[in-house]
Parts: sequence; C-alpha cells; structure tokens
Amino acid sequence: MANILAALLGTVTPFCSCSSIPLFIGFSSAGLPLGVTFSFLISSPMVDLRSLVLLMSIFGWKVAVIYVVFGLVIAVAGGTLIEKLHLENQVEEYIRNGRSLDVPQEELHFKDRLKYAWEQVVATAKKVAPYVLIGVSIGALIHNWIPEVFIVKVLGDNNPFGVVLATIAGVPMYADIFGTIPIAEALLAKGALLGVVLSFMMAVTTLSLPSMIMLRKAVKPKLLGIFIAICTIGIIIVGYFFNLIQPMII
Repeated sequence: MANILAALLGTVTPFCSCSSIPLFIGFSSAGLPLGVTFSFLISSPMVDLRSLVLLMSIFGWKVAVIYVVFGLVIAVAGGTLIEKLHLENQVEEYIRNGRSLDVPQEELHFKDRLKYAWEQVVATAKKVAPYVLIGVSIGALIHNWIPEVFIVKVLGDNNPFGVVLATIAGVPMYADIFGTIPIAEALLAKGALLGVVLSFMMAVTTLSLPSMIMLRKAVKPKLLGIFIAICTIGIIIVGYFFNLIQPMII
C-alpha cells in the first residue's frame, strides 16, 4: 500500500526526473523505506496529470488511461522489487545518516527544526549542485546535437526493434512530458508504431542521462544499475504491449 500511495503521489507532482531526485533524497533522509522512495522516483516524471491530458489530446482517452496505469504498475513493481532486494546499504552514507540528530527528538522545538532543515538543505545542495550543473549541461548539448529529424528518421519506420531503439534513443535526451510531445507527433506522422512512440516518451522522462548522473550522487552503482534495468525492462514491455493492442485502441 505504501508503494501504491508513493506512486500516486508522483502523479500529482509536476516534476521532471531531475526535479524528483532532491525529493527522493529528502524522503530517504527522513527514513522512508527505500522501495517507497523509488516508487515515487519512477512515477513522478513518468506519469502525472499533465501527461494524462496531453496523451488524451493526441492519442485518445484509451491510450492515455492505459499509459498511466502501466506507468503506475512499473513504479509500484519497481519499488517493491527494490525493497525486497534489501539494498539500503547502496544508498550513499550522507543520505542514510541524514536523520541522525545530535539533539534528542523530544527537545527539538520549531526553531530547532527550521535550523536543522536549513542546514540539511545547504548540505544537500552543496553535494548535488555540481551534478545538477553537469547533468543539465549534458542534456542541453545533446538536445542541440540530436535534432528531431534524426530521431524521426531512426524510429519512424515500422521496425520490429523500434521499441528497443526508442528506449535507448530516449536515454541521452533530457525533457519533461511537454518536451517529448513534438517528437511523438512527428514519429506518429512518419508511421512509427504506438509502442515505439510511448517507449521513447517514457525513456526520455524517466531515464535521461542528466538525471542518472544526479542520481549517482545519491545511490551507489549497483542500485543505480538495478533501477535503470527495472525501468528499461518495464518500458520495453509496455512498448511491445501497445504495439500489439494498437489496432484495437486506435
């Protein structure tokens, strides 16, 4: 239930993948279970109320609802699996020790809490800020170097491996759900299958290289690799499923 609630919370937060990571750090420092925090981290950029409205306007309500449902399934399943693997030691130490206080809990007054919260904000910002700048810079460079025309040319044909290619192609890019809409429309116009388009959108919003660089500052390589594998496999499965049911829903 906690994973489901965390995934649903992600649907009402209008954050991209990079914006969700500071919240993930805060939740983890506060002592929330690791799987719960990852359910939020997956669903927040992948599924939100804006995506539902946008998808309905382009693909129709059936596609939009199924997309949101599968996004929540990936988030809940991914978070649950990470929880079962007991990977708490794969979170960086400064986050795991974030809830350790020198002052006894019962003696913390409101001003003490504000002071401690601000100290945590400053400390976290100093650790993450360089990675934010690096990640956004890489995202900006890639965005300018990989034009929409190239993406459409690679993914626009009716390719049986289009879903896999779309997922891989989406990783280097950095955009929220709004940024993927023009490319999605172009892909559809060029004859790309529905699953290819949606896989590309999911990969861009969830697995962008800048956000993975930022997340590496918060978790160790093993946990980062598992997170990427879970999301990638989930996105590919969803993509091929949409390809199969496309004649029935469009």
